[in-house]
Amino acid sequence: MPARYLLDTNICIYIAKHNPPQVRERFARHGRDELAMSAITWGELCHGAAKSQQPERTRMILEQLRQQIAVLELDTECAEHYGAIRAELERQGKIIGNNDLWIAAQARARALILVSNNLREFSRVADLACENWTAAD
Repeated sequence: MPARYLLDTNICIYIAKHNPPQVRERFARHGRDELAMSAITWGELCHGAAKSQQPERTRMILEQLRQQIAVLELDTECAEHYGAIRAELERQGKIIGNNDLWIAAQARARALILVSNNLREFSRVADLACENWTAAD
């Protein structure tokens, strides 16, 4: 079964920290083949590890996370969605962060549900399915 959910950086951090518990519970309901993160998210996580007070320990935790969640590479279809989304948001005066643009583009290009605790930004993107696993079921 191909991936169904694209997990945003904040959700991956919650899963790694086992907090909040409702995120970990939702995560546990899905098989590895249903979950993915963007290469952009992986880069953000690696950046956070490099800046942390315990970079080796944090990197080890991230590697364990990567064993549970596939990392999806960007492709030309994602790039085309990025261009279209960015142009539309600029026209509307509702631009979002560049990394969030790439993550949204990848989710939309691959018809994945984007799971994030940042729906305020992602809700600006047309035709992007989103869920917030920090909210009660």
